[in-house]
Amino acid sequence: MTAVISGTGLWRPSDSITNDELVASFNAYVERYNAEHAADIAAGVLEPLQPSSAEFIVKASGIKHRYVLDKKGSLDVERMVPRIPERPNEQLSLMAEVSVTAAKQALEQAGRDAQDVDAVICSCSSLQRPYPALAIEVQNALGAGGFGYDMNVACSSATFAIQNATDIVRAGHARSVLVVNPELTTGHLNFRDRETHFIFGDAAVAILIENAEVAPKGAWKILGTKLQTRFSNNIRNNFGFLNRGDEQFRDMPDKLITQQGRKVFKEVVPMVSEIVLQQLAELKLKPSDLRRMWLHQANSNMNRLIAERVLGHEASQDEAPTVLDEYGNTAGAGSIIAFHLHSSDLKSGDRGLICSFGAGYSVGAIFVQKT
Repeated sequence: MTAVISGTGLWRPSDSITNDELVASFNAYVERYNAEHAADIAAGVLEPLQPSSAEFIVKASGIKHRYVLDKKGSLDVERMVPRIPERPNEQLSLMAEVSVTAAKQALEQAGRDAQDVDAVICSCSSLQRPYPALAIEVQNALGAGGFGYDMNVACSSATFAIQNATDIVRAGHARSVLVVNPELTTGHLNFRDRETHFIFGDAAVAILIENAEVAPKGAWKILGTKLQTRFSNNIRNNFGFLNRGDEQFRDMPDKLITQQGRKVFKEVVPMVSEIVLQQLAELKLKPSDLRRMWLHQANSNMNRLIAERVLGHEASQDEAPTVLDEYGNTAGAGSIIAFHLHSSDLKSGDRGLICSFGAGYSVGAIFVQKT
């Protein structure tokens, strides 16, 4: 049984932050911190914090702008945390709300009603709560049938969920599976950390995976998928319900995202390139058969090198489109945003690759062909 991607959807916040705005807030915090700790810094007890710049951010990542849940709270030097009011249990949760918005777009694009959906998978880098499953909440809000469940594979969450959905369809357990990937990543971002404060933006995407027999014309046939994980501490977030059991470490910086960027770059680039080339060979395809690559939108330098290793030449914007400069790193949503915004121009028979990679390490590669 053949599975296809028949529709995608995208939600983004109305608030946005430029590099200049982010740097102004961060440098104000640095100046205040260094002044408050001047004596300890002079005595060598503390290291002074270093200011940042918009140029540094672009050079390090390629990011120029990001959409965020709450601009005011994130840039407020007294706070530097997005202000997100908690909702009562009777109200639709925030992550479910943005998922439903993206899902309705995907269903409309595919010409489907929610009643056509047999299963919902919510997969993202950080879930709002352990239970009840956000997928079940989305299923209920949409009026879909079947079943739903949550999963988490950090920045590879969407691609891993696509393989799950594909397997469900191929096994005949469902005809239409909706994947939602709400990435409200600024909630776990340390806006006071020079190495990571600029990385993330907020977004949500949805992908409808269907049996090809019921899918609309122009859907994307899933040719093959490849998943791989390898343990690494180089991207880590230690936040969890067990934190409340140790007050000494409950609010330490490691309860937000931390990463060792240079090590990640060095280790992930060859890992991703090898997996893509291996799967191409298994599918009896050549790199030149790929019309377009929708890569994980985390770092423009990583994407440039991965695309070059796969294609054998430096990729053009047409071959490997970038949305990172506008959206920032949206975790699992990044490659899907690129696909959603830069796939409608391709023709029947064109092949492409949706690929994500992140903490774990985890890599997900989905090879598709326009029908």
